[in-house]
Amino acid sequence: MAIFLTGSTGYIGAHVAANLLEGHGAALNLLVRARDPHQAEVRLWRALQLHLNFPRFYEHLQTRIRIFRGDLTAPHFGLSDDEYDRLIHTTDSVVHCAASLNRKSEKSCLNVNLRGTLEVVQLAMKSNYYHGLRRFSHVSTVAVAGKRKNEVVTEDNSIDWERSDYDPYARTKKFCEHMIRQLLPEVPRTIFRPSIVLGDSRYPETTQFDMVKAFVFLAGLPVLPFRPTDKIDIVNVDFVADAVATLHQKEDPQYDTYHLSSGTGSQTFRQLTGALAIAQQKRRPVFVPFLEKPFDGTVNTLANRKGSIGYGASLMKVFMPYLVWNTVFDNTRVTTELGRRPVPFSQYSYPLLKFSREANFAYKYQDWPATAGGSAA
Repeated sequence: MAIFLTGSTGYIGAHVAANLLEGHGAALNLLVRARDPHQAEVRLWRALQLHLNFPRFYEHLQTRIRIFRGDLTAPHFGLSDDEYDRLIHTTDSVVHCAASLNRKSEKSCLNVNLRGTLEVVQLAMKSNYYHGLRRFSHVSTVAVAGKRKNEVVTEDNSIDWERSDYDPYARTKKFCEHMIRQLLPEVPRTIFRPSIVLGDSRYPETTQFDMVKAFVFLAGLPVLPFRPTDKIDIVNVDFVADAVATLHQKEDPQYDTYHLSSGTGSQTFRQLTGALAIAQQKRRPVFVPFLEKPFDGTVNTLANRKGSIGYGASLMKVFMPYLVWNTVFDNTRVTTELGRRPVPFSQYSYPLLKFSREANFAYKYQDWPATAGGSAA
């Protein structure tokens, strides 16, 4: 029996997969979109090479990983009847990480987040019917809390159906949570809500650059349109992955919903920029809060342009609301249960910034070794 993990070739999903394999000795059923078995293996190798060398990866591939080539949004994931039946009867629990983070495209969010989650839930219902399902874990987002300002939000006070949502991503993830609770009432469930996931505290390398580009852009400005004492809730991905894997594998977690965040320990803009200034031996930026609206207007205008400037502005347009809401998400539940806290962003932000700049915001993937060949996944 194995854990059915979606999103294993994504940023958070790959971290979760590596943690389950290395830290918990788990067997995994992985859904990977690919035209043939070897392409699926290559895609998975690209995702996991941040965490494993090739011999270790290949060992897991032969002994603990079963790849199902399919599409999250297709009926039965586009699998043959035999393959789908095999997935049902070999799955003892589910970790659903896959999602569209395209905050500008409602179509993409509706398709992947809602249709995809419904397919995963239907698979879980079938597995539960035939042999019981140990747990269904879903990676959501703190953004389900909707538009907030100057708050500390707890897990039980996040969902407010009368409150406006920030974007299609947040809206569809809120509905995904509702769907899971309604359709899997008898299955033990765990909802994980990460805040802004940015970087791994253990090393500077990353394969996810969109939010990093926005961070690097802001870090280079001499003047920032923020209030220096506002907090920004950033959490390291290794903390998120460890929380998901550990609590999913725990026999009886204390709660059904967890904020994977920095909570009230989140750092202020002044703390973050001060640490970066010291690391780079530069002057600290000047904070001019009244420039927030003009800055936002400029970003919106530039986002319509083509080229690198337009692309950078479009990223800022997407993430700007998350930077100025001065809202943090209480993490007492997860820190108490794990017995540790996330690593403050200031402790690893400069290595992340330095790597991203020097790598020109691109991770240099290793090729599949010619001597390894391809296996029949």
